[in-house]
Amino acid sequence: MSTYTDTVHVDGGAFQMPLWAPERGSGPGLLLIQEIFGVGTYIRKVAEDLAGLGYVVGAPDLFWRLQRNWAAEHDEAGLAQSLDLSSKFSFETGVSDCAAAFERLAELPEVNGGAGLIGFCLGGSLAHAVAAETGPAAVVSFYGSKVPALVDILDAITCPAQYHFGGEDPYIPREKVAAVEKAAAGRPLVEVHVQESAGHAFHNFDAPHFHDAPAAEAAWRLTVDFLRRHLPVS
Repeated sequence: MSTYTDTVHVDGGAFQMPLWAPERGSGPGLLLIQEIFGVGTYIRKVAEDLAGLGYVVGAPDLFWRLQRNWAAEHDEAGLAQSLDLSSKFSFETGVSDCAAAFERLAELPEVNGGAGLIGFCLGGSLAHAVAAETGPAAVVSFYGSKVPALVDILDAITCPAQYHFGGEDPYIPREKVAAVEKAAAGRPLVEVHVQESAGHAFHNFDAPHFHDAPAAEAAWRLTVDFLRRHLPVS
């Protein structure tokens, strides 16, 4: 596995996108969209896991317009700081920046076999929105709090899509998850998986107050299977 950093140019400036390439040096691309803690230890480990599966992974610096290279600790202080920073974040501009990052990732010479999106928390909401505006091969969204309010854009998402939620998520009430399930019903390309006993950010193994190991393992198995079916590594 090799790591390096690319630069994405957009209106208003440019931002960094750390990249992870698999041992073979090339493969399908995955844009990994961060949670509010930034491109820190957790997102970097997820990127390594995905690169280990054979993907070229790019994790754009989402908060660059507010504070470059944000990477908070996964503790109460880091959560408070991240919530404060994310409250100043423009979701619409984030969608535009992520779309530009996706286009940049997809055109890299190391990327072959298509490119997809995967996001966690804030990144889960952005992955959902970006999928409606770009042409990914597949999208995976983990507990995106804006997904229920943006469920209508499923009509614009033409690729296979997989959504993960926790049934005990205090930020996304179960009835809102049910609305996503209802909207997904009858759509053969859309999967919704609910870990009923899990809360928010249950996959975040760097945040003990969020992490739910059984739920994380189950959801990750579903994610890997989904990616192998819809964004296969040749």
